[in-house]
Formats: sequence, structure tokens, C-alpha cells
Amino acid sequence: MKLFTTEQKIHYVLRIAIAMCFIGHGIFGIITKEIWCNYFAVFGIHKNMAYTIMPYVGIVDVLLGVTMLVYPLRAIALWLVVWGLITAFLRPASGEPFAEFIERAGNFGAPLTFLILSGGIKSIKQLFTAINPAEQVPAETMENVCHCLKVVVFLLLMGHGWLNIIGKNGLLNQYASLGFLHPAKVAIFVGVFEIAAACTVLIRPFRSLLLLLFIWKISTELFYPHYEIFEWIERGGSYGSILALWFVIKQAPSSSISSLKKLMNTSLFNQLKS
Repeated sequence: MKLFTTEQKIHYVLRIAIAMCFIGHGIFGIITKEIWCNYFAVFGIHKNMAYTIMPYVGIVDVLLGVTMLVYPLRAIALWLVVWGLITAFLRPASGEPFAEFIERAGNFGAPLTFLILSGGIKSIKQLFTAINPAEQVPAETMENVCHCLKVVVFLLLMGHGWLNIIGKNGLLNQYASLGFLHPAKVAIFVGVFEIAAACTVLIRPFRSLLLLLFIWKISTELFYPHYEIFEWIERGGSYGSILALWFVIKQAPSSSISSLKKLMNTSLFNQLKS
């Protein structure tokens, strides 16, 4: 007897991923990460005021992340989709490459997929109900979850690969700190690999490739020179989306085989009947 069904595993993976993402993001607000000043400046908020507001924004993010872990309300999941989109878009809005936005697809993609898996939101009243892990969900819902996750994983890999191709300074510094003599060449190699992987996931996500990408992401995100553990936690949406897709694809073959068996049995029955 299985301890958890595939649907329940996906639920918990996404739930933990969402919590990681917003707890990690909130911690950066609490410790007043300097680059956040650029994002506040988009709204005309000057630097001193930004440093004053940051901890409060961070505390709210942490509380929402913890709430999703303990008691995941649909209203909070919906807000995190919106908030994840806003915070990701503030990067290109402040002058950073657009790739920074799509590279953070896991931030808003994980809570969006979580809502889709739970059946969405059918009424205002339902916003304030908890999302519980269902043992089984309709096949159509799982198909929608699969499509959503493929797009999310495609975007986050494409964005990171794009940042490598254009030689983002932070990435070049990482490769240099790891001892690579030609970090720019390494960045090009990594970028081509990630963009190729992104396209493959969108077209046909092999389970072996997804497992490789999951290990790749949880490993390479540890190389940030400052606040490594917080950076790693914040990117939980990326790991969770890849792992959740792995579970979805794991279920797909059995569903396909089941459908094929039903078709064969129906055909055989029709032949015998005739």
C-alpha cells in the first residue's frame, strides 16, 4: 500500500516549494538586501524609506510562506501568484534584463500550479478554505497541471540560460570563484545546455532529464557568494516545479498504458460482438 498517491506527492512538493520561496524572499527583506532599493525606486520610493519598509515586507513574506506550509489557504496561494509576478517583473522594470523575470517563473508558477491541482477557485467563499491533498484528481486536472509545469520549467531554465549567454556578472563571478579560468566560456556552455534543456522539457519532458535538472538546480544554486543558504531557499519554486513535473510524468506512462488497455479491450469486445 502506498503511503502517498502521486497527486498527494505533487501537492506536498509544491506546498514546500512555495513556503521555501517566500520564506527565503522574506529573509532578504528582513536583512535589508541592498538591491531591493532599485525595486522600491520603481514606485518612486527613495533609498532611506526603502530600508525602513523592507523588514516589514520581509516579515509578511515569511508569515505567508509559513502559513502555506501549515494551513494553505486558497486566498494566500492566489496572492502569492500575484505577488510573485510583481516582484519578478520589478527586475526588468528597474533596468535588469527581461531574463531575470522569466528566470523566476517558479516564484509565481508554483502557487499557480498548486491552485490548478486543487481544482482552482470556484467562489469567493472558497478563497478562505484550506487546500488539502487529494488522493486522486480528475485526469483533465492532471493534464492542466502537466502543461502548467512544463511552461514554468521551460521559462525558469530559459531565463537562467539566457542570463548565462549574456554574461551576467553574478554568474561569471560564481564560475571564477569555482576556479574556472575562462568563466565567460563556461557561461556560454551552461547557457546553451539550459536553453536546450528548456526546449526539450517544453516539447517532451523525459523523466531522466528532469531528474538531472533537479539535481543540477539544487546543486548550482549553492554557489552564490553571499547568503548562500537564503539564496538556495528562495529558489525553492524552481526545484519544486521540476520535481513536481517529474512526479506528473511518472504517472503519465501508467495512465497511457491504462488507456491503451481499455481501447484494446473495447476493440476486442466489438470484434467478438460482431
